Amino acid sequence: MSRHRVVALVLPPQSTFELACAAEVFGTRRPDVPAYYDFGVCTPRPGAVPTLAGYDMAVRRGLRALDGADTVVVPGWQQRDRPAPSAAIRALRRAHRRGARIVGICSGAFLLAEAGLLDGRRATTHWRMADELAARFPAVDVEPDTLYLDLGDVATSAGTAAGIDLCLHLARADLGAAHAAQIARHMVMPPHREGGQLQYAAAPRPEHPAESLAPVLDWATERLHEPLGVADLAARANVSPRTLARRFADQLGTTPGQWLLVQRVLTARTLLEDTDLPVEAIATRAGLSSAANLRRRFRTIVHTTPAAYRRSFGRAG
Repeated sequence: MSRHRVVALVLPPQSTFELACAAEVFGTRRPDVPAYYDFGVCTPRPGAVPTLAGYDMAVRRGLRALDGADTVVVPGWQQRDRPAPSAAIRALRRAHRRGARIVGICSGAFLLAEAGLLDGRRATTHWRMADELAARFPAVDVEPDTLYLDLGDVATSAGTAAGIDLCLHLARADLGAAHAAQIARHMVMPPHREGGQLQYAAAPRPEHPAESLAPVLDWATERLHEPLGVADLAARANVSPRTLARRFADQLGTTPGQWLLVQRVLTARTLLEDTDLPVEAIATRAGLSSAANLRRRFRTIVHTTPAAYRRSFGRAG
């Protein structure tokens, strides 16, 4: 299998964390995790690139590095009040025209919009910048309440940690759920977060601290093969279904039923990758009751069929 080339385009002053989101997923070598990506960094003017953390990075490669990239990552653009670097804009357009996937993390979406890559399309950015993005680029359909959006050739994420969510999602799309889960385990984080980003923008309510859902989620994850429903989760949490729904909305930005469905589809993906079980047996183990229901849910969430997914990411494939 040929390596997938990922190149990050850094612009001064560079956010170190947003660059690290891409570097951790695509560039870090880990024991027992196959390396499928080659990761590099470039900048319009090679040399010392200032960072927001107060130190400089030595970047040796110029924009021509983007000409060989399969994926180009823009890990933020801090100087949005200034004209975009024209050479960087041309390089992004050139990479996109030849078929590279262009990814904007957090404020990186502004550079993608400046290049015209988001016109007439959906995009997201940090919730604090969403109104600015919509006002400056009215041709872009800005969705402020989402962690990331992947349109295939272009992808954008919300702020900071959502960059990791997007990069793990891209690894999952490229190499399968099991490989993305391996990376996430090494990073000590969940391979998939639920909900949107406005749950983080909402003002806290310290006078009514909600109990963490973690014990209930752990309990349910171990029992996905059982016919669990919202009432079962509420009983385990010792609250009413309405209170449970409110806690899911506050803490995860989703509903209990949707969370259960996504976990079951993730389980089915892993079984399709790692086992030779027939689809009917996988549906049972994932708690999706039947092969027909698995196929329907799989197409809705993964946008393909279980058979096609297994051909792409199963052990034989």
